[in-house]
Amino acid sequence: MRKTVHAFIVLLCISIFVPVSVSWGQYVPNAPFKPQYPAASDFALKDLQGKIFRLSAQRGKPVLIFFGTTWCPGCRAEVPIYKKVYETYAPRGLQVIYVNIMEPAKKVQRFAQANSLPYRTLLDEDGSVANAYNVVGVPMIMLVDKDGNIIKVGHSSSEMPLDKVLRAK
Repeated sequence: MRKTVHAFIVLLCISIFVPVSVSWGQYVPNAPFKPQYPAASDFALKDLQGKIFRLSAQRGKPVLIFFGTTWCPGCRAEVPIYKKVYETYAPRGLQVIYVNIMEPAKKVQRFAQANSLPYRTLLDEDGSVANAYNVVGVPMIMLVDKDGNIIKVGHSSSEMPLDKVLRAK
């Protein structure tokens, strides 16, 4: 009986420790995995001057997209920050756009003029682009790299890795 118990314990130990020791080789800390970024869906929207903006036409340039509304307190609070981002990064090649969601063009025009928005303001009159990008709250900010991939989504421009995207060549 004693031999049977010892044999059982030895088999139990082997069945536990052998798989564990083999699996240790499967984990490689700090492995150089390349992150996978989803492609940004193409869209075309009119700006306040009636000109069409097409995201796919921006290939080769990084694009920062602000989704917002005129009535949103968070959006209003971020306007000075967005303007600073524009002044800092637009000369380095960043395309900065503001997509207003489901508001009348005249109201958006007044907002843009009152706040002296220096970046392009687009009208998502039916909310289809916001829906395509799963915008559930504003402000929402999205950074699209020069290859057309979404590399960051957030609610503040401070969350965006702009220097990484606009790295000197």
